[in-house]
Formats: sequence, structure tokens, C-alpha cells
Amino acid sequence: MKSRKSKKIVLGTLFVSAVVFGSLAYSHCQIPCGIYDDEARFNMISEHITTIEKSMKLIESLSAQGKQDMNQIVRWVNNKEAHADELSHIITHYFMAQRIKTASEGNVQEYKNYVKKLTLLHELLVTTMKAKQTTDTANVEKLRTLLNQFHEAYSGKVALGEHKH
Repeated sequence: MKSRKSKKIVLGTLFVSAVVFGSLAYSHCQIPCGIYDDEARFNMISEHITTIEKSMKLIESLSAQGKQDMNQIVRWVNNKEAHADELSHIITHYFMAQRIKTASEGNVQEYKNYVKKLTLLHELLVTTMKAKQTTDTANVEKLRTLLNQFHEAYSGKVALGEHKH
């Protein structure tokens, strides 16, 4: 009886520790550590967009075959959705939560820039959701356009290169 109680206490302690320390490790990226690589994030987003496009094309191609390979179609759908999720994560957790700073009160130009960046990020999120839900490559083109517009608004630099597989 005593041994059973001890096991429950140990298991309970391990569970609580895993939850507490796991959430601390996950939240590390949202502390002000000062280690940011914005260009790496832009490159990652661009890679995700290219992978989403490749997945869409393969889903369409495999679906059009006479004898469909459902396993491959499912794998490409899952791949497309995973990359869309990663894209959403970078937009929200990196840019919106950490990198876009609120405008100073009374600074009209800073406020306009702030609203422009947030609007572009929101459009990126909505278009990412549409890309996740469909195989319409028009969403991919819109993602690329929005990414370039956001990159310019954010860094003042023009156009990113497109990633190739």
C-alpha cells in the first residue's frame, strides 16, 4: 500500500515537473534574450511557401492519376498543412509577439508604419490559412507578394529571392 502511494507521488511529481519545465523551455523564445535573426525568419517563410506550393502541385498531380495513390496524397496534404502551421507560427510568435513594437503615442508616421506591418502580417496569416485549406496556387503567389511587401515595410529592403527545391 505504501509502495503504491509512493509511486503515485513520484509519478505526479514527474508529471508536474514535465509540464512546468516543458512550458518554460517552450516559452524561451518569448523572453527578451536579444538573439534575433530576422533575415533567417524571412528565408524560412520563403522556404515554407515554396514547400506549400510543391505540395499543392503534387496533390493535384497525384489526384489526377487514373490509379490514385491515396497514401502519397495524404502525405503531401499533411506536409502542406505542417508547413502552413510553421508559417503561421513564425508570423505570430516571432514577428507579431516579439518584433513588431507598438508605436509611440502621438507619432503619426510611426503609427502608420505599425498599422501597415500588422495589416500585412494579418493578411499573411489569412492567406496561409487559405493555402492550408486548398490547393489553389493563387494563394502561394499572394503569400509571396505579401511576404515581399512585409519585408520591405519591416526592413526597408526590397524583394526576397524565391526558394527552389
